[in-house]
Amino acid sequence: MKISEAAVVLRSKNSGPFEITLDALFGDKEIYDALKRSEIINKSLIAKLYNIAEENITHIVFFDQALGFKVTFSRSVSSGTFLDRDVYGAQQHAPLMDLEFDI
Repeated sequence: MKISEAAVVLRSKNSGPFEITLDALFGDKEIYDALKRSEIINKSLIAKLYNIAEENITHIVFFDQALGFKVTFSRSVSSGTFLDRDVYGAQQHAPLMDLEFDI
């Protein structure tokens, strides 16, 4: 199953001018638990999807109460500066959309 099919919310946003945060929230506990158990969401995968060094990933947190996870990583260019292509960080969840996992 693709994350974009399973998630009720899949979004990204700035976490200050120097970081991006990705959020995924699920409406089904079984799907969330399967994703969490798979351990597919990890620094290695995020680094590969976003073409960044693992050291730039500051947080990967699962929130069982919200049936979701959050990933935060450093921006390569500060928000709103020269060469910034997404000033709000609102389009950065796209690499996660087609990520597949087993239920």
